[in-house]
Amino acid sequence: MAKFLAGLLSCTLPRKGASPMFESQSHSQVGLKSSTKQKTTKFSTVASEKSLSTCRKEQPWKPSVYSSLTPACFMSPLNEKQTGKENKKKINAREMLHPPLEGMTLCGESMPQTPPFSAMFDSSGYNRNLYQSSEDSCGGLYYHDNNLLSGSLEALIQHLVPNVDYYPDRTYIFTFLLSSRLFMHPYELMAKVCHLCVEHQRLSDPESDKSQIRKIAPKILQLLTEWTETFPYDFRDERMMRNLKDLAHRIASGEEQTYRKNVQQMMQCLIRKLAALSQYEEVLAKISSTSTDRLTVLKTKPQSIQRDLISVCSDPYTLAQQLTHIELERLNYIGPEEFVQAFVQKDPLDNDKSCYSERKKTRNLEAYVEWFNRLSYLVATEICMPVKKKHRARMIEYFIDVARECFNIGNFNSLMAIISGMNMSPVSRLKKTWAKVKTAKFDILEHQMDPSSNFYNYRTALRGAAQRSLTAHSSREKIVIPFFSLLIKDIYFLNEGCANRLPNGHVNFEKFWELAKQVSEFMTWKQVECPFERDRKILQYLLTVPVFSEDALYLASYESEGPENHVEKDRWKSLRSSLLGRV
Repeated sequence: MAKFLAGLLSCTLPRKGASPMFESQSHSQVGLKSSTKQKTTKFSTVASEKSLSTCRKEQPWKPSVYSSLTPACFMSPLNEKQTGKENKKKINAREMLHPPLEGMTLCGESMPQTPPFSAMFDSSGYNRNLYQSSEDSCGGLYYHDNNLLSGSLEALIQHLVPNVDYYPDRTYIFTFLLSSRLFMHPYELMAKVCHLCVEHQRLSDPESDKSQIRKIAPKILQLLTEWTETFPYDFRDERMMRNLKDLAHRIASGEEQTYRKNVQQMMQCLIRKLAALSQYEEVLAKISSTSTDRLTVLKTKPQSIQRDLISVCSDPYTLAQQLTHIELERLNYIGPEEFVQAFVQKDPLDNDKSCYSERKKTRNLEAYVEWFNRLSYLVATEICMPVKKKHRARMIEYFIDVARECFNIGNFNSLMAIISGMNMSPVSRLKKTWAKVKTAKFDILEHQMDPSSNFYNYRTALRGAAQRSLTAHSSREKIVIPFFSLLIKDIYFLNEGCANRLPNGHVNFEKFWELAKQVSEFMTWKQVECPFERDRKILQYLLTVPVFSEDALYLASYESEGPENHVEKDRWKSLRSSLLGRV
């Protein structure tokens, strides 16, 4: 994992002659016009102070390839919008920030629903005007202008648990469940939540007021439902599942049939999601175990991979659509918690725990980055393979058209992987080949993804794509696939630039509002269903065809266009000797 992060965070946008990047996705487009504006933006600096006031980012708020092998992408309908902030009398610490749900219904009526991620973090959820009113501290939670800024971990846990008159704000639920794993294991949090629900709400007392139970049971069930829907991977831990089943059983053991039905639906939905994840991981493992270096295959079975990509898919627009299938499928399996677990470290106030290594469950995130690298190498392999110069030039122009269509679709991750592959040194050194290529469209694409001013052009296009997605009239217009490693780097620097705890030991919750904002945007984008028809033959080729290693790419490049200096000649001789057994 450390090696993965080191490679990821050291990368910038590829230039000609660069090595492949460990990055992915960006935003959907607003046309292929290049932006001439180059200026420092809100994204271009990284905070170094411990207070979030100096490191806040002002981004706007927003939110199967393997269908024959795994169930369809799992997502549940999230359909109720968040209610606006109300200026109510401050009764208790929790109600100060999040007033009780209105219209909370009991048995037989609809349960409170989680809003869409695009609606969770608007101005009503978190007011950034923090310097207009007096400061308040209540119940271990610290507020400023009616906004929760910090609190003790125990108070924040109490704030998560509903009672008869209160249900936590949905933005708070998502933010705390996301960030709490920086301080404790999810199963530890679940155990505390279960304890509070059972003891404080007297669910363990058979003689307790049934009317009270009827009021609190739907709220507890809704909290569990939101947890299982948004962070289902937490429940791969047997301790989590055990606590969930115990609390769900207490709720379902009452007289109300509706509770039992809702508990059953929640558990079935969770089991389906976990089963889909297991099948997806099996597919990834199978693909990984059968991957072979292309040069090895050529040496042992020279006739087995004579096809090239154009012979499989001659239409660049179709290929861009199939790439989008892969991107959205793999995006969908990345859990929001993986962004936090990728950077989790030991809590300095927790002296009993040595490390968080077992919490670094980021396999789906890493698999997605590996896909980016594979696509980059595939592009370079397909360009370096042809013997004839005109065939190599045709392949370059083909990938330029594919990249352009990815940009139009909003698939920035594939776009960046293609640019990265075309800018790898074994490809960029083919000067005679590039001389035959019309590069005007490629120059525009490179300009759009230019890393200068902290990717200003890309970020502008991303915002445009996000806006297009919000007002979309078709599934195609909803697609936003961000440049993934840049998203991870943004989250990394937010995490590193701001302290998790304040000097008084409180959790710096202002930081975690910002973290949740960035992750919730991703959650919106990953739930989009791909509108394009699948082509299994193309998908199979993209996912399984052998690709050259870096050394094999250099060798193929030198064989196509000979070495130009002594350094290249020495390397060519060395590669011929080591890879081909020739002198």
